Amino acid sequence: MVHVYSQISTKPRRVSRAANNLPQSTAGALYTVSGGKCIVEIIGEVTTIIEAGANNMKLVANPTVGADVDLCATLDIASDAVGTFYNLTGTLADALVENTSGAGVSQAGGIIVAPGTIDLDCDASKTGQIKWVLFYIPIDQGAKIVAA
Repeated sequence: MVHVYSQISTKPRRVSRAANNLPQSTAGALYTVSGGKCIVEIIGEVTTIIEAGANNMKLVANPTVGADVDLCATLDIASDAVGTFYNLTGTLADALVENTSGAGVSQAGGIIVAPGTIDLDCDASKTGQIKWVLFYIPIDQGAKIVAA
């Protein structure tokens, strides 16, 4: 019996996205998933301080077919300093994790996403910039992720 993983690389691939302004009271695409499903881990780092005032942020899988799925619960990122970084726990119901001490725990498990986009959703219009890096393993032959 040939296992499906024997036909794909299990070495994670890295896709970086340069620092961008936060979406303003909406969701904006960070990455595009195409060609099939992938297992992902994603990390963000503040490069320009986040403006004061409540701003709940979350990551969302926005599939081409089907309904959006929150990859995490929201986190208020008000006044987050340069160098703060964010990551998922690997459990969809958990809030996005904020690390301000220069070290943190990596995502415990990968999250499977379908073709579509991975979006950053902010519920307020605040200034600030975050750069993102995503690691993925394709599940389906030909699956890939690129910065949006």
